[in-house]
Amino acid sequence: MNMFHYLFEYSAVDSNPLSVYVMHPFWNSVVKVMPRWLAPNLITFTGFMFLVFNFLMLSFYDYHFDASAEGYTHVPSWVWVTAGLFNFLAYTLDGVDGKQARRTNSSTPLGELFDHGLDSWACVFFVATVYSIFGRGPSGVGVATLYYILWVVLFSFILSHWEKYNTGILFLPWGYDISQVTISIVYIFTAMVGVETWYEPIWWNFHYRDLFTFMILGCSFTVTLPMSLYNVFKASRNNTLKHSSIYEAFLPFLSPVLLCLLSSVWVIFSPSGILQQQPRVFYLMVGTAFANVTCKLIVCQMSNTRCQPLSWLLVPMATVVLLAVTGLVANETLLIYVWTAIVILTHIHYGVSVVNQLSDHFNIFAFSLMKPSTD
Repeated sequence: MNMFHYLFEYSAVDSNPLSVYVMHPFWNSVVKVMPRWLAPNLITFTGFMFLVFNFLMLSFYDYHFDASAEGYTHVPSWVWVTAGLFNFLAYTLDGVDGKQARRTNSSTPLGELFDHGLDSWACVFFVATVYSIFGRGPSGVGVATLYYILWVVLFSFILSHWEKYNTGILFLPWGYDISQVTISIVYIFTAMVGVETWYEPIWWNFHYRDLFTFMILGCSFTVTLPMSLYNVFKASRNNTLKHSSIYEAFLPFLSPVLLCLLSSVWVIFSPSGILQQQPRVFYLMVGTAFANVTCKLIVCQMSNTRCQPLSWLLVPMATVVLLAVTGLVANETLLIYVWTAIVILTHIHYGVSVVNQLSDHFNIFAFSLMKPSTD
């Protein structure tokens, strides 16, 4: 039995009825047929790669998010079927990895970091991929609108880890399970009926795109945000809040808010309209930078350390935005490609470095526990 099983306990609360009564029984059945030698982290990574593959696949068939509009060559039906299956597989593996870890007594902080770190990066992949269903045509969603929707999704994700940073307990958001099941069904349904179905209004001028937007915003502002604030308020009232001042409690939001402001300044004041020209790359840059900021918060809440006020990645990004909006770099497309590549490589380097440090720490700690006493 893994000795770290006794030293680490994953503290999370999942109260979503869909998750409790439907998905958890399903995941329990799935994990029973998995071989015990299958590493939980491999399950986590495989699920994440399904989402990355979906993103790359739709990038090939719908790079500029206009394939679903009238007059364009539509995405083949088999692509939607594949996207639906892969999205559900990713969701299933994300629900199974923790159960496999507990089943094999291999739960560690490294596994939690790996799981939630990849989840933070996955936000941009499933948002950008599902966007291709409606696209940016007359019956679709504008790229600027989706940009702000993406930020709602990203902040909804970080709320859960902000809760744990303040309360010590991860309250899993209801919106995640509902959205993943719905997205998987919509992919398959689109393959059956075609994207033309989404052209027609549901009622008067209310289109399916409006329902899509309403569901995301409604779930975030009427469920996720109120529940997060309530859980933190409850901990404060019970004197179990981990941080005594309001400043310390809300410190984790500083870097995400600054990231949002910097990227929005670029969008609003871009001389060439960079979001209109390169929406997919811009979304990827924002989502990856956000994942980097979130991972640092996850490390802090896992190690019970103080969140740093500013992520260093924002310093060079401020310079990049300044170069873009002032026109000092004439080719904004080249700039966004280079900066996105830098952000991705930086985030991968950070992830590998943290994993290596945690692995070394666990190996040293394990050796100290196994070393016979000389007393």
